[in-house]
Amino acid sequence: MTDYAIGDIQGCYERLLDVLAKVDFSPSRDRLWVAGDLINRGPSSLETLRYVESLGSSAVVVLGNHDLHLLAVAMGGHALRNKDTLADILEAPDHQRLFDWLRQQNLCVHDEDRNLVMVHAGLPHIWSVEEAVGYSREVEAVIRGPEAESYFADMYGNWPERWHPDLSGMDRWRVITNYFTRMRFIAEDGTLELAAKESAASAPDGYAPWFRFPRQDDVRVVFGHWAALEGQTESTRYFGLDTGCVWGGKLTLMNLDTGEKIHCDC
Repeated sequence: MTDYAIGDIQGCYERLLDVLAKVDFSPSRDRLWVAGDLINRGPSSLETLRYVESLGSSAVVVLGNHDLHLLAVAMGGHALRNKDTLADILEAPDHQRLFDWLRQQNLCVHDEDRNLVMVHAGLPHIWSVEEAVGYSREVEAVIRGPEAESYFADMYGNWPERWHPDLSGMDRWRVITNYFTRMRFIAEDGTLELAAKESAASAPDGYAPWFRFPRQDDVRVVFGHWAALEGQTESTRYFGLDTGCVWGGKLTLMNLDTGEKIHCDC
């Protein structure tokens, strides 16, 4: 079995098939790790979601902010935004099955054998791997449970700006969600800056890209979310796989064991 990781697909279904064809991907012998944002903004969100769901155990998926947005519209009463391309999913005859499948996915995956974590936005330096996995499991349980509708109704917001272990309820769940699915720039004390979306070199005063802060471990991190990086982190342990396919860039696939990257122009 060969494991491949891919960044934000965002409904670029044809490009997904193209890049998988380059490695002769077969779910009978290979596995696809998806670093979130399977859907939205691209032309074929429904087809993309159906395909990844159809892979069954041959897909390892973490949820991104666009995936959560779909569930927030479906379950939390939020409206579609002007640039959303999610209507085909909401109107599909199998939409409930797809929603149920999305709700079973994780926010953080830890592969101990590879010493590797996959998240959508990043892994904050203020958390150990064990803490991050534990906090992700808290929110995953809410998304899968009876409080899901209230969670999605109140999910949006930039507060609290910083983690504290005494946080509880929706404030706790929201800030955990923001670290895993929206983080780009962060302060040394863990305060999030969620407005800036530009390149790593344009950090607001007092902030830096999350991957610039030292950690107490040597874990490797696969992530998506930050297209402006163009895959460049200047590090051998942080792998940014969102290379802006939906914006006319590339879709990037990475062999998790060799580190080889395969690109498909979008």
